Amino acid sequence: MVRSNDALTIPQPPRIARGGWLDALRFIVGALIILYHFREASPVPLPHLHPVFDRGYLLTDFFIIDSGYVLARIYGDRLASGQASLRAYARQRLLRVIPAHLAASLVLVLLVGGAALAGIAPSNPRWFDWSQLPAQVLLIQAYGVPGGQGWNAPTWTLSALIGCYLLLPWICRALWRGPPVAVVIGATLLVVAADVAAMLWLGDPIYRLPMRYGILRALPLFLLGVAAAFYGARVYVAPRRAGAIGLAAVVALVGLQAFGVFSLLSLGLMTVIIWAAGAVPVLKPSRLVEHLALMSFSMFLTNEVSRIVWFGLLDALGQDALSSNIRWALWSIGFAGAFVAAAVFRYGFDRPVQTWLNPSRRAGSTRRSADATERAMELGAGPGLPAPGRPGQAVIDPPRA
Repeated sequence: MVRSNDALTIPQPPRIARGGWLDALRFIVGALIILYHFREASPVPLPHLHPVFDRGYLLTDFFIIDSGYVLARIYGDRLASGQASLRAYARQRLLRVIPAHLAASLVLVLLVGGAALAGIAPSNPRWFDWSQLPAQVLLIQAYGVPGGQGWNAPTWTLSALIGCYLLLPWICRALWRGPPVAVVIGATLLVVAADVAAMLWLGDPIYRLPMRYGILRALPLFLLGVAAAFYGARVYVAPRRAGAIGLAAVVALVGLQAFGVFSLLSLGLMTVIIWAAGAVPVLKPSRLVEHLALMSFSMFLTNEVSRIVWFGLLDALGQDALSSNIRWALWSIGFAGAFVAAAVFRYGFDRPVQTWLNPSRRAGSTRRSADATERAMELGAGPGLPAPGRPGQAVIDPPRA
């Protein structure tokens, strides 16, 4: 009697890889975040053209879900089985975030402090209250600690995600015990329940909680991404079908924004899009797409600094007196300049520092470069958004956007 090996005949879900749709999504959403930050600085505020430009909180939530998905796909099985070193994992996550965050914060502090020494005060000093800075620099503003408002406001997302990163080993050990479909359903119900609880007790929906409740906002969404990763790693869906599902979700998401605010449903559609992007194998990786995605973390950290500097300078020079065409040209230059500044930060600081912190090392006969380590670590870093503010200024209560 011949025994067939079923494991050899059952297709396995593809591993996530660089240079594909997941990377493309990260850069596209990162670019939309910059557009969102610059929306009020245009001669005609973009929300006047369509209210969708005021729904930037969905972009924040995308990156929170995406971070859960990608990290769980990279580390999930090893963390759930106890094969990964928790110390090494925590070190990687913290070192990926903290040096770049401190560098961007230092640049902003030097700019504001230098302007103050030169006798130049910001047009709205409360966005640069020095008493708010410690909580932000220490990345503790998402845990109910006073402070952290203004300055490089989007860093509340990093504050909340660090907590999610450190909880991931125990999350994986719990979720990896159940059936994939049940895990996804449970995570979805948790988000809905958290939204109801947030409305009842805190007065805001889960996806727009204030900064001081950042961890309460991020954790259910992060869990949703982890659940999608568990499903994606266990359940095979033909690439053509996964691509069709993802495209349908994109069309539905865009269509919803044209008709009104459907935020919870939008969260679900974004999760489907992320899952579909990971379910389609990367047959021809694009180095350009890979580099653009790797730059998304720097885009997140530096775009607020770029916005403050550029439009603060234009305000000081009296841009309100210029014609609309000139102001649109200056706005476009500032928008493009945010990408240039992010590239300079990534290749001039962030990448060299990550290479230094993660030198090449041997494990038996296998050698992994620091660049490869960085790519895996970068997959789990994602940006967030501040709330509406005046051009050239940091903003307060960033989680509301």
